[in-house]
Amino acid sequence: MPFSFDSYLSVHEPALHLRAKRAQVLASNLANVDTPNYKARDIDFQAALKTVRGGQTAGMLRGTHANHIQPQSFISGYELQYRNPYQASLDGNTVEHQVEMAAYSDNAMRYLANLRFLSGKFNTLRTAIKGQ
Repeated sequence: MPFSFDSYLSVHEPALHLRAKRAQVLASNLANVDTPNYKARDIDFQAALKTVRGGQTAGMLRGTHANHIQPQSFISGYELQYRNPYQASLDGNTVEHQVEMAAYSDNAMRYLANLRFLSGKFNTLRTAIKGQ
């Protein structure tokens, strides 16, 4: 019976990559909290995960050659979206420190949960191979 890591690891592997990308975006927002006219960005995680898992790229920009430059608004086939601020800033910056910190903390917690699920999957495989 053939074994497929893709089916065994399920959603955890692409979710881990998406969580890492989202952490980069949120960290960029936090780094620019005092930059005038900076617009906070985020990834719609659920929509991005569906896109990555289903291979859907309809309506998305994509490179047809390895040397093509990817637009800044797209990361690996899913679109970065602008975050709407709860309270507008006078300098045009839409980053709200508390919102970004909460989103970053939530993302980090979920990233660690994905790592634990993957660790459990690999421990199960190791046990099956060793027979103990």
